[in-house]
Amino acid sequence: MTARRILDQPEYRLEGQEKVTGRALFAADRHRAGALEVAFLRSPYPHALLVSVDTTAARDMPGVHAVLTGADTAPARLGRRLLDWPVLAFGRVRMVGDRVAAVAAQTRAQADAAVRAIRVAYEELPAVFDPEEALAESAPILHSDAASYLYLDGTRPTHPHPNIQGRVVREHGDVDTVFASPAHVFTHEFEIPRTFQGYLEPRASMVWIEGDNYHVVSTNKSPFILRARMSAALDIPVERLVIDSGYIGGDFGGKGLSPDEFVLTFLARTTGRPVRAVTTYTDDMSATNTRHAARIRLRTATDAEGRFLAHEGRVLFNGGAYAAAKPGMQLIPGEGLTTLAGYHVPNARVEALTVYTNAVPAGQARAPGQAQNAFAAESHVDLIARALAVDPLELRIRNAIRSGDRDVVGYRWKRSTMISVLETLARQPQWARPLTANQGRGVALGCRPSPAGQLRATVALEVQPDARVRVQTGVPDQGGGAYTMMQRVVAEALGIGLDQVSVVRGTTAEALFDLGAGGSRVTPVVGGAALAGANALLGALDELAPGLPVAEQLEKAATDCLRVLGEFEHAAGEYCTYAYLAEVEVDRETGDFRIIDCVLVADVGTVINPLGLRGQLVGGFVTGVGQATMEEVRVQNGVVTTSNLDTYSMPTMSDVPPLHVVLLTDVKGDGPFGAKSVGELSNPAIAPAIANAVADAVGARMMSLPITAEKIFAALGDQGHPPAHSG
Repeated sequence: MTARRILDQPEYRLEGQEKVTGRALFAADRHRAGALEVAFLRSPYPHALLVSVDTTAARDMPGVHAVLTGADTAPARLGRRLLDWPVLAFGRVRMVGDRVAAVAAQTRAQADAAVRAIRVAYEELPAVFDPEEALAESAPILHSDAASYLYLDGTRPTHPHPNIQGRVVREHGDVDTVFASPAHVFTHEFEIPRTFQGYLEPRASMVWIEGDNYHVVSTNKSPFILRARMSAALDIPVERLVIDSGYIGGDFGGKGLSPDEFVLTFLARTTGRPVRAVTTYTDDMSATNTRHAARIRLRTATDAEGRFLAHEGRVLFNGGAYAAAKPGMQLIPGEGLTTLAGYHVPNARVEALTVYTNAVPAGQARAPGQAQNAFAAESHVDLIARALAVDPLELRIRNAIRSGDRDVVGYRWKRSTMISVLETLARQPQWARPLTANQGRGVALGCRPSPAGQLRATVALEVQPDARVRVQTGVPDQGGGAYTMMQRVVAEALGIGLDQVSVVRGTTAEALFDLGAGGSRVTPVVGGAALAGANALLGALDELAPGLPVAEQLEKAATDCLRVLGEFEHAAGEYCTYAYLAEVEVDRETGDFRIIDCVLVADVGTVINPLGLRGQLVGGFVTGVGQATMEEVRVQNGVVTTSNLDTYSMPTMSDVPPLHVVLLTDVKGDGPFGAKSVGELSNPAIAPAIANAVADAVGARMMSLPITAEKIFAALGDQGHPPAHSG
């Protein structure tokens, strides 16, 4: 196999055989002799004082080795940036599902029985569930001791209200002057609910102490970051913590948070035994981290032709009881400020804030902040187009960002493929296809930083005694195909066969530091490090055996165990762009609708894993369809009422409409061989495309997600049954 043909051919996943044969061990499959099973007592109240916790009966139960409460773990708190979530609750609970006590027993049944024997006296406190109400002067303050919380790698900004987790304002241009005398001003408000990431594998973890070291098996996708956070929270030197994130059964943003490993460390100390906790879907959906619910208000001034002159946005995120799941410095979802992403906005003021409430915490979810903002922004743009009687695609082309233009947060794009994407979409046969009565067509554009952060990576390449090249990395593969990508990049660069390259993942004690999987960084950044390592190896081989083919050079280097490092830092500011076309048909009598067809045009640069890339795009599409049409984590008085898959709906194969994918590969990215990232590219903008299609079909405008027959029916009634689409 020649170097070029490696990337041209569909890939075989390196770990595929282990997974399909069941040999792959996930965290819940890992066992150690003498391991104890852990269960948690959780709060039934959204906000209450802990008056007393009586564990006497539980300690005497058969098989019980330890019972811990907040009195045993205080003041330890956990978090990815702000450590505000008590390892076990002490003083008070702030949400239904807060962990009040932990039991380690011989079996899970014994641990569960002991949990039921614990007696807790609570004194209920006023609770607040709406983030706007949480900002009122009279609202209960949920974290009155926040000044004492650890905030890592910086200084936490101060905020005007103690219930604010994070707040950022970005402004450029002269917004007020433009709004004083525009041709048109449009204002709209949108609601987006919480959703669950939808990974197949619930969290699991195990901790044991061996010598001076704490060994941690985790489903966490960023083991080196987890190590640093555990060190800070538990006062354990980093070098004494060994984190092993093996096979991870899906992530979609949710697996950056690890609530259980911290308390397991206390239990391992107390018992002197390995301890393990395996959660359920109900645990994960009701008491870990969801996508943020959001209320988004957008105001845009345009000229007579619909060109954007100025824009204001306010994005209010419901952060839930704790900010611990957010990794960013500002404690808002990553793209929380991008209220008019992909457009040239010469004057803009955007505020994004997350607020404490007595509800399940919110954290990262695939394209954090973008899914909420894309629905609001692309619905807003469509409303503007229809009010001005401008074709919605033409209005987008008119305002889409060009190279050198300033975007909504004031950043000037070095280059843009947005116009090419939109024009390609307009050339698709679906665009000109005639529509019948009650059918509609909607478009939406989107963009994604490539990657969205975490721009550095290092890998090691070593020539083995059998003349094969081994790539060692510290990044876990949460299902995205990272190791297959690295194998292909190295084989491509060296001009050798795939069977001559192996990729191994090491624990934090074995591998080089890596920030982990997240922010769509793995292909452009870790792949860039793999390519840099391959090039460094070529240079070392040429010094060792100049003039020989690479295969012969490897033979000569095999006895020396030649080792090189590949280091790469991705340039900030690159964007991937994409656009959707969606067609729907609506039943006016019931509001029921079906998605007839969809087209995705995506700028992806060079393709490394052809099957994996398509899987990411189609998978993101399915995620977006689910969030558009059915997904919602419902919370009533602090209780998650959709806490399992019998009440929380996600798309099955029968729910997935046709999708035609068109790839643009001419404009190369800064990743290996010109690759860009696609892991979070395709899910945000499909929801507004569907909403815009529904409005085009029957005039029913959806201002909230999910889009349901009931909402459409109600909107049709409110609007007096507007005329059907004329085709």
